[in-house]
Amino acid sequence: MKLVSQCANAVLGHAIAASLCAALSAFAAAAHAQDSWVVGQSAPLTGSNAAMGQDVRDGALAYFKAVNARGGVAGKPIELVTLDDANDRKTAGANTQVLLQDKRAVALFGFASATLSLDAMPQAEKAGTLFFAPLSGADPVRKAPPVVYTMRASYGEEMEKILAFWTGLGMKKVVVVHYDDEVGKQNFAVVAAYLAKQSGTPPAALSLKRNQAVEEAHIDQLRDLKPDVIINTTLSGAAAEISKRLAKRGAFVPTSSLSFVGAQQYIDAAGASATGVSIAQVVPNPSANLPVVRECAKALLDAGITRPMNSTHLEACVSAKVLTEAMRRAKKPADAAALLASMQSLGTYDAGGFVVTYGATRRHGSNFVELVMVSRDGKLRS
Repeated sequence: MKLVSQCANAVLGHAIAASLCAALSAFAAAAHAQDSWVVGQSAPLTGSNAAMGQDVRDGALAYFKAVNARGGVAGKPIELVTLDDANDRKTAGANTQVLLQDKRAVALFGFASATLSLDAMPQAEKAGTLFFAPLSGADPVRKAPPVVYTMRASYGEEMEKILAFWTGLGMKKVVVVHYDDEVGKQNFAVVAAYLAKQSGTPPAALSLKRNQAVEEAHIDQLRDLKPDVIINTTLSGAAAEISKRLAKRGAFVPTSSLSFVGAQQYIDAAGASATGVSIAQVVPNPSANLPVVRECAKALLDAGITRPMNSTHLEACVSAKVLTEAMRRAKKPADAAALLASMQSLGTYDAGGFVVTYGATRRHGSNFVELVMVSRDGKLRS
């Protein structure tokens, strides 16, 4: 703005002039921020969970590119700003500060885990900014500040589906593989509570340090527990290493994983050892004949992603579609408060075969859970 430029070049010896310049500078920055819908994301683009982080980014970015190609929302493009956190909680918290203060994000979106969300959610609450669709069903994002809205089912709902299947087959000795941190211990507690209610038989546990390599000693501990079934709540790297090391010993133990593992990321890492493992899914199968699946597959292809769409791509894409619908209904374009209000009143929305419902007191859009199994050819079979 010309006036701001003139002000910046003036000698600001007077307090009133200084105040006026500060106000004009703030106005210019705010005006610039309204040029687009800035969506902020912290994701592990490098490090131990990079494959999932990249897929989360790519799935959302593909959908936003498709929207922008049609003119954006209310004449303004959607700009996804993704900062790398290398799967580190403190970095994700620092990234959040940058996204809110420097990038002026109107929403935070698609953080890759509950752990990466822990330091981000309070900042979103303080800023009055929507925190939407973290890729987690853990308690910290389910019992979170009122600006936090999720799209997927809870881990409790996933666990019920998994455990009902195995206990129905007479499996009693359950061993939970979890991270030895706040979120991991909560995941273990969910299994313990369910089993206490169903059979009174408590689960055993193998705990791992987050980002720690799985070693033969861990497999020894696991074998000593003599599990009927293993419930995995870790990321793909650790889960795949356990599967491969068990297979190398000639041991087969029925195994199920939470969706948190990242189905395709696990299959890629585990190879043939993934065969027979069941994985909870919180979106439809990427091969399902549904409008939203076809739409997201096309968006990814148009964005230059040539490998087949996986469930992480799909979840991020569907989440981006739901967020875009909230943008369309917002009373003021590219405004954080208006977007949050729009999400709070969204109601029931059919994204194309995947239905979510939101309200002021309903902040978790879906309870869809499907248990699928990895086939010999590395595909997910319902």
